[in-house]
Amino acid sequence: MGDLVGEALVGAVVGELLKVVLEATKEAVVFKSRLNQLKLILQSVTPTFEEIQRLNKVLHRPEQETKDLIEKLEQGKQLVQKCSKMKWYSVKRFQYSKKIFELDCSIVRFFQIDVQLQQTRDNKEILKVLKEVHTTVKRISGHEKIGGIFSQVEIIRACSVPDPPAVTPGLDVPLKELKRDLFNSEKQVIVISAPGGYGKTTLVKRLCKDDEVQGKFNDNMFFVTFSKTPNVKVMVGKIFQHKHFRVPEFQSDEDAIHNLERLLKEIGTKPILLVLDDVWSGSESLLHKFRFQVPNYKILVTSRSKFPQYGAGYQLKPLNDEAALTLFRHSAILPDGNPYIPDENLVKKILEACKGSPLALTVAGSSLCGQPAAIWRRRVKEWPQGVSIFHSNSDMVDCLKSSLDALNDEAKECYMDLCSFPEDQRIPIDALIDMWMELYESAEDDFFAMANLCELSNRNLVNLVVTRENATDDGSYNNHFVMQHDLLRELTIHQSILEPIEQTKRLIVDISGNKFPKWWLEQKQQPINARLLSITTGETFSSNWYDMQVPEVEVVVLNIRTMKYALPDFMQKMDKLKVLIVTNYGFFPTELTNLPLLGSNLKRIRLERLSVPSFGMIGLHMKNLQRISLIMCNVYQAFQNSNLQISDAFPNLLEINIDYCNDLLELPDALCHIVSLKKLSITNCHKLSALPEAIGKLVNLEMLTLASCIDLSELPDTIENLSSLQYLDISECLSIKELPEQIGKLCSLETLCMRGCNNCELPAAILNLENLEVVKCDEETAHHWENFRLCFKNLKIELLREDINLNWLRSPHF
Repeated sequence: MGDLVGEALVGAVVGELLKVVLEATKEAVVFKSRLNQLKLILQSVTPTFEEIQRLNKVLHRPEQETKDLIEKLEQGKQLVQKCSKMKWYSVKRFQYSKKIFELDCSIVRFFQIDVQLQQTRDNKEILKVLKEVHTTVKRISGHEKIGGIFSQVEIIRACSVPDPPAVTPGLDVPLKELKRDLFNSEKQVIVISAPGGYGKTTLVKRLCKDDEVQGKFNDNMFFVTFSKTPNVKVMVGKIFQHKHFRVPEFQSDEDAIHNLERLLKEIGTKPILLVLDDVWSGSESLLHKFRFQVPNYKILVTSRSKFPQYGAGYQLKPLNDEAALTLFRHSAILPDGNPYIPDENLVKKILEACKGSPLALTVAGSSLCGQPAAIWRRRVKEWPQGVSIFHSNSDMVDCLKSSLDALNDEAKECYMDLCSFPEDQRIPIDALIDMWMELYESAEDDFFAMANLCELSNRNLVNLVVTRENATDDGSYNNHFVMQHDLLRELTIHQSILEPIEQTKRLIVDISGNKFPKWWLEQKQQPINARLLSITTGETFSSNWYDMQVPEVEVVVLNIRTMKYALPDFMQKMDKLKVLIVTNYGFFPTELTNLPLLGSNLKRIRLERLSVPSFGMIGLHMKNLQRISLIMCNVYQAFQNSNLQISDAFPNLLEINIDYCNDLLELPDALCHIVSLKKLSITNCHKLSALPEAIGKLVNLEMLTLASCIDLSELPDTIENLSSLQYLDISECLSIKELPEQIGKLCSLETLCMRGCNNCELPAAILNLENLEVVKCDEETAHHWENFRLCFKNLKIELLREDINLNWLRSPHF
């Protein structure tokens, strides 16, 4: 019997018992109802038994966990066989009826107690392993940007090849030819060239997703966006991240290239494919530095320019008529799945104007989708007839501009604002909300931004990227981004500079090195009337600013890469400045200085990847500041050594967002003196271990989000004083084992988010939450609420499915 138990599959034993029960129900007279009940139980649990046994073998669980049950099932088989032969008048019928009932109970008890205990143990082991993975990944990568229990950069490879569009007509032949060159040619560098919008990047994406190509290069394919202003250190750093190596602090571009060569040689003799996407003319010398004497090392380059020094290369041609028609029809498809084509003659004229450009076809089709015939005719009339769309830049502008002109004034202005951010970067929707809430009168809430972005996305002018839909539900969009095609970005910049610079609405400045634009150096006393100012600088910028007269500016966007950065002195004269957005696109946090220059009219500040100085020591006093967002910043100094109370610096602050700030160990008491605060969001701060008792002073707080703070061990008892709190999110706070009894005094609480909190015990005081309407959690956590559910009149438990989507991390943004 012992050998049988040691080797038997639970499912097989259950199956044998079920077979005996089925036969017995046909013959038995006395125990028919009992046997039928046992039959139903066995039929329902057999698949689960088999799965448990399979997983136990995979996980090397001891057989003892199911041994007792198997013995009971074996005894049950003998019991049923005896029952099937028993007569109705037997004196033992009651005794045997009780034994069948006990067998039923044994099976049910196994699921109610044993399986639940095993599941709890397994969940704890999973959490333990995940925390170990979290620690290991930080160690390997040299970065501390892990989100919740998932990495925002290190888990999905930084240089993974993005997926191509679902429909790519006309690329089968180019794909075959390019693949042949890649496999058979002796050339190390293969250049794919074509005008903008011809599908070069799409072709390379398809090539890299080809089974044979993946089979050859496997894990050694690196997809890197080169762009117009390449940053060698960032590109090389991404390759190090992709291979799970710590990113060195490169001293120069040459040092980065040297480290890359060393890394590629360490990979060994396995084939390597480096894709350098969007290489611009003038970067030939830099491109040459990526060539190394490494066996089986290939470089694919996409560019609008030809590079004759690397041979003839591959020149991508426009789509033929059949492929162009297919792509246009797909782009013009209606939600019901049907393309709306009012007149085939109009389609012919559109195809002639687009001249086989996939980008032009896609944008034109999307903008005309569902429009009446009159709009189609007007659009065709506006386009130049009989002239190649790429004959000159103006022709391309004319074609794509008509799609922008189809937007309403509000959506068009918002689209033009996107060029404030660098090319090939994710644009946080929260940053756009900060901008648009102050620039546009109709932007009364966050829905303004989302409505316009959805409109732009529907027309294929931008790509919306949602990283985790269920990450938080506190009204923020810190997991939502938008990406703009670089060619369309150029179009918006082109449109912005058509007006005289003194009258432009948005002033977009790109400073290379320390070389300022000529118009800036020659600026007279006449001021520039722009409301939006965007300045992009590189890693060699010295922060030596020339003066500028921009008294009307309301929004400043600074895109930086240097290790130290001083805000320009002329910002002190921006009396109308309401929004400041500073984003560092390098690997390491930038030390920010000159914050005291900011005026008291500022309403919103967003700082990303910066070392923030002490708010108290620098003497800030921003009486109108309403929202501050600190993303991936070093914030320890910001809240320390304050000679001035932070509540005095920001007396009317309504919202604080702190995300991925891993040097935040404890929330400072000083923040809890900002009694005006209505929303406090601290997410993905993994070293945050405690909240101060003083948090109870935030009597006006309505929303508190603490998602993915995995070391936070408890909520302080003073949380009971948050009488205005309507929303609380502790999702993925893995170390919180129980909620305090005082939580029952949150009389205004309406929504509680607890996804991933299945180890958190609920106190009886939870029944005092009379206004609680929604609990959002995972299926395991929902079980804890079953005993309380009937005590609430209208409580709704929403099960959140896990929707981790990390493909967006393939974008160049860090």
